[in-house]
Amino acid sequence: MIKKDFPSEGELVVGTAKNVQNFGAFVTLDEYPDREGFIHIAEIATGWVKRIRNHIKEKQKVVCKVLHVDEEKNHIDLSLKRVNEHQKRDKIQEWKNSQKSKKLLEMVSKELGKDIENCYNEFGNELAEKYGSLYGAFEQAAYDEEMLKKDGYKGDWVEKFIQIAKTSIPVPFVDIKGYIIVTSWLPDGINHIKNVLVEAENSEYEDVEIKVKYIGAPNYMITVKAPDYKIAEEELKKAVDKIEKKIKENNGDFEFHRKLEK
Repeated sequence: MIKKDFPSEGELVVGTAKNVQNFGAFVTLDEYPDREGFIHIAEIATGWVKRIRNHIKEKQKVVCKVLHVDEEKNHIDLSLKRVNEHQKRDKIQEWKNSQKSKKLLEMVSKELGKDIENCYNEFGNELAEKYGSLYGAFEQAAYDEEMLKKDGYKGDWVEKFIQIAKTSIPVPFVDIKGYIIVTSWLPDGINHIKNVLVEAENSEYEDVEIKVKYIGAPNYMITVKAPDYKIAEEELKKAVDKIEKKIKENNGDFEFHRKLEK
């Protein structure tokens, strides 16, 4: 696996507090083996820090911003206070994903009977560059098992990689909804509306679920479950447009709202 020896200035890093003193804290860097950084008390928190251990304790996992790196002296200055909660959550999740991807690649390497470093050199590093991270590659393979092949990857490792991905990575889904008001003036208007709504539940995607639920005449709720918001919104629009077209073709009334009208 390709990894820098030192973090870059401005980078966010995950560390573990090793030694907390009155003047600051020494932190081992989880992503950089054998590297240690120092957080001066002035970089622990905003304002006056009366007791440093109210903010950081030994063995605590922390996310810090790298302020300065001196490779010759093997010294790294860190800041705890310059990381907001949003950055902290994102970095911790990124770190957890990185840890998980390493374990998954170990599983792939065992299946292939190869050393994990050989797997990194053969395909792991290239996948990480292609998909943004190794975990990103596993996610893509879990979501679309043909993705790696579509992108031109070949070899005995591909099927094993896909198999591990599909059994280990949960595919994320999002849910969105809207409300429609439908009226038909046809003699068999109720059946006409029912047929239109049932037809609207069909999607060209296997991993998209569209449901229309009756909540009281003439109101219906339409929900869409999809892998991401973009697809969900597109499928919701298609379904709504389909309903509107069919209803208005027969002089019916149609309205769509993102929230239920009172």
